[in-house]
Amino acid sequence: MISQNKYQADIDYILAQRNHLGDDFWTTEDNRIGKGSPFSARDVAIFLNELGFTRKDVIVQGLAERIFQAWRPDGRFRIAPKGTIYPCHTITMLRVLCYLGYHRDDRLAVTFQHLFDIQHDDGGWRCNTVKMGKDPLTDCSNPGVTLEALDAFRHTDDSIHQDRLDPAVDFLLGHWEIKRPIGPCHFGIGSLFMQVEFPFLRYNLFYYVYTLACYERARADRRFQEAYTSLREKVIDGKMVIENTNHRLSKLDFCKKGAPSACASARWNEIADRMADL
Repeated sequence: MISQNKYQADIDYILAQRNHLGDDFWTTEDNRIGKGSPFSARDVAIFLNELGFTRKDVIVQGLAERIFQAWRPDGRFRIAPKGTIYPCHTITMLRVLCYLGYHRDDRLAVTFQHLFDIQHDDGGWRCNTVKMGKDPLTDCSNPGVTLEALDAFRHTDDSIHQDRLDPAVDFLLGHWEIKRPIGPCHFGIGSLFMQVEFPFLRYNLFYYVYTLACYERARADRRFQEAYTSLREKVIDGKMVIENTNHRLSKLDFCKKGAPSACASARWNEIADRMADL
């Protein structure tokens, strides 16, 4: 756990953005909780977790409650007043609430089950924004959304759902080989993907390896080990150096481009610990 005092200036800067969208907890007056990246409610939840905040903190409790206002009884999350509710909306809100420590909340149990109900035939998750049959690669699940779903499921006892999660793991391992842009949103594995990016906001090598390392099926797979080796080669003196980040985060030291990050290094150490027994 990173001490909050180590990055107090970062914390102060993030908290200063709390009302920048017109309402409290990094939301708009009409409760849009995904707007304003990288200082949206969704992104800030991840930042606070990396900076050592837990659900014991009042700011986390308030932020979580604001996000839960978007939860629906069928398990989905409506992140804007109008418009289609896409699986990616629900999955990203589920993930950040897990980061904030709410993975055992009864409401999220409904959401986890909803994800199984809408799981695609190839094991992953996708938005039906493109009609099936247009192109075999477009028909695939969305790798970014699938990675976020597995990131959420890692907070649960995955052994209970192993038969449902193994296909999702296999799908992402398959993308390591395909590399071409796939899914409705055309997620690919190229030079940008291979840059160390932190915090975990987008589909990239570091986030990919971190999440899949939580699954035994992945750790034993040659494709994952190739990805792990590629990431390990970027570690300098035991520290993870950030290669890419959103330019609007340039004032934050915990994820500064070109510099080692204690938070990112802590995530790397988690990966290394999981790989130690192989």
